[in-house]
Amino acid sequence: MTIFLILAPYGAFAVLMMLTSAAVSLFVTAAICLATIAIDHFVRGRSIKMLAAGSVVTFAAIGCYVLLVDAGMSVSAVKFAVDAGVLLIILASIAARRPFTLQYALEEVDAETAKFPGFIRANYVITWVWAASMLAMMLGNVTLIYVPGLPIWLSLLVAFAARNSAVYFTKWYPEYRKARHGTPSATALPGTH
Repeated sequence: MTIFLILAPYGAFAVLMMLTSAAVSLFVTAAICLATIAIDHFVRGRSIKMLAAGSVVTFAAIGCYVLLVDAGMSVSAVKFAVDAGVLLIILASIAARRPFTLQYALEEVDAETAKFPGFIRANYVITWVWAASMLAMMLGNVTLIYVPGLPIWLSLLVAFAARNSAVYFTKWYPEYRKARHGTPSATALPGTH
């Protein structure tokens, strides 16, 4: 369920960008982000996450830019801006020494598991993999911006592969660490196993 709440806004954004204008897509996605925060916080009793809150700001800010400054912004440029915003959130979480995956993981493990050095290290590794995933998606969008003759499905394929690879790694890596080092699982994104 948690992985769905985390990824739902981004999936909705990808679909909306194919069906409606960039501004509508961005504002509706910001609203979806707020809904996922409400479900996670008020229904499930969990903390408000940096990624979720930052995503609301990212979608709303880019939506305002498109609405007020550049209504003709290309689909690839809008997607690039969103991916860049999410990458900045991820990098800020690392710079703040609180990798974004750690907020999710701490709600899933007991206090003893959270104290293991491997637990924190695993969250840094997983967060860096998500950063690499965002970079791959940004490269896919930049390619479409500078080589406009390429089919849009190429960017969608890159985004799908990058995001799914990060999800797979997020599921696999904690179990790998547990098997290799014998430490408790450091599941970073709950609901992925």
